[in-house]
Amino acid sequence: MAGYRRRGPAGIYMKYRGKVHKFGDDINTDDIIPAKYLHTHDPAELAGHCMEHVDKGFVKKVKPGDIIVAGRHFGCGSSREHAPIAIKACGISCIVAESFARIFYRNAINTGLPVVSSGEASGFIKKGDMVEVDTQKGSIRDISKRKTFKIEAYPDFIQKIIKKGKLLG
Repeated sequence: MAGYRRRGPAGIYMKYRGKVHKFGDDINTDDIIPAKYLHTHDPAELAGHCMEHVDKGFVKKVKPGDIIVAGRHFGCGSSREHAPIAIKACGISCIVAESFARIFYRNAINTGLPVVSSGEASGFIKKGDMVEVDTQKGSIRDISKRKTFKIEAYPDFIQKIIKKGKLLG
């Protein structure tokens, strides 16, 4: 099963499972969605151009629920909220990276896109691996290689934003 969300006994319980699309360090917001497409806020239109600077065929490879795993400073650059909107709209359920640009991290949460930091996991997980991220229990599991990584669980208020799908509106 690709990415999924469900309720558990403790309330909101979210897991994301999908195939990994791997990227390196310093993927900036212009790499995620080129500036020439910022004339629109239409998620479908943005999704069609997601990551085209770094992987021309990215949107054709993504299946609903897939996961991006990246290196350091993912989402650096300008503070455009178009970037996490494009990623979410093309079907990515979650992003794991060694680190995120602070404004991208918050924009992702505010648009309902789960993002988690783990240098250990981002270095270990490879392109094509099947991965499961549990934001309530605080774990990343590389199903393909049978290895689990501990991460910080999301607090309830962030779980609620993600469950709602966005902060506002």
